[in-house]
Amino acid sequence: MKMKLSLISAAILSTSLLLSPVASYAKLPVAVNGQQLPTLAPMLEQITPGVVSIQVSGSKEVRRRADPLEYFFGNPQPRSQKRQFSGLGSGVIIDADEGYVVTNNHVIQDAEKMVVTLEDGREYEATKIGSDTESDIALLQIEADDLVEVKLANSDSLRVGDFAVAIGNPFGLSHTVTSGIVSALGRSGLNIEGYEDFIQTDAAINQGNSGGALVNLNGELIGINTAILGASGGNVGIGFAIPSNMMKNLVDQIIEHGEVRRGSLGISGRPLDAGLAKAQQLDVKQGAYVMQVMDDTAASKAGIKAGDVITSINGSDISGFHELRSKIATLGEGREVKLGIYRDGKVKTVEVTLDGASGVTATGEELHPAFQGAELENVQKNSNKGVEVTSVDPRSPSARVGLEEGDVIMQVNRQRVETIRDMNKIIESTQGNIVLGVKRGRESIFILIQ
Repeated sequence: MKMKLSLISAAILSTSLLLSPVASYAKLPVAVNGQQLPTLAPMLEQITPGVVSIQVSGSKEVRRRADPLEYFFGNPQPRSQKRQFSGLGSGVIIDADEGYVVTNNHVIQDAEKMVVTLEDGREYEATKIGSDTESDIALLQIEADDLVEVKLANSDSLRVGDFAVAIGNPFGLSHTVTSGIVSALGRSGLNIEGYEDFIQTDAAINQGNSGGALVNLNGELIGINTAILGASGGNVGIGFAIPSNMMKNLVDQIIEHGEVRRGSLGISGRPLDAGLAKAQQLDVKQGAYVMQVMDDTAASKAGIKAGDVITSINGSDISGFHELRSKIATLGEGREVKLGIYRDGKVKTVEVTLDGASGVTATGEELHPAFQGAELENVQKNSNKGVEVTSVDPRSPSARVGLEEGDVIMQVNRQRVETIRDMNKIIESTQGNIVLGVKRGRESIFILIQ
């Protein structure tokens, strides 16, 4: 079961921890035959002041199930109530002069008050500069002197097997350090976030580590810890971090625009696998196979064609379409990128200026809660335009209402739609039920959303 690192309430943190008696161990030598033993201590002494604890509090509306007896006795109660909440997470200082602290969006979501605690015990109330739900990144700011920032590494240079160190606030135990290796790169399709390109690590990550630092042995930030895989919510040796390059692209957009403005190529595609490569007689092993290029988009203007295989972005290899989509989106609107394209047995470089993604691709929940778990994309098939459902999480609301991968939405409430923007405009003006006209293969069906 995949889950986000949940916020830890003050009530949970106040419960007693059962501590085992500490055994008396023989003192370990600091050197053997005159050679200093390896240690992470000097590096950690330099950077742990750059990792902070974040305490949040606020209130949010919670809908409750109606009790039929209330209506029977003529005393119905409000269906929604405000409830107070509190929680803890972690954060990383990335700019000491400006007081910028990066964390996960789910750490501070709905928070009315955010307090950042430094390693030396100083506390500051933070201001939110901006956040992005789909990539789970948030940027805070504090006004404080003598801050220590964590330098950023180039996460594109990471290799599987590189050592990794996690620093954070698990279970309220501030500045806890664990270590491991980079277990995998470019993890996606986990349905944890809308845009996924995770670093996987076996460094122990637990509840409260959200927003904390994943660093290399030089003390440079390689990722922001964000999620774990496990039914219990505790560490099972599989944790995920947002790469530092991806985080920096998102934060730069938040600083400049106050929001994330995603980039888009204007293509649909799929991962290149062995079967597809053999069928198409392609002499490449991995990449993003281009199935369609939309008219008047960044891809069409750059000369990208259906049947091309995109193998790299700015010189860095990509494993598949999900990684391409995430990296293009986070690079941002207007960015110039160099794509490696495999065509007719040769690889060439194509320069592309990215479009804005608004109205080209979207996650379902951006349009309506019932579409959560679906990914949508403008599509043009045989001169017919519509909104294609490119993926559906089988356990999501979108699956429960009846959407399937490959569906093309042609109508909303009997009004013709050609783009996500058309669809969103109609949904926003609708108060009641929504009826989708969907093309599924050769069939046309209607889906009712109440």
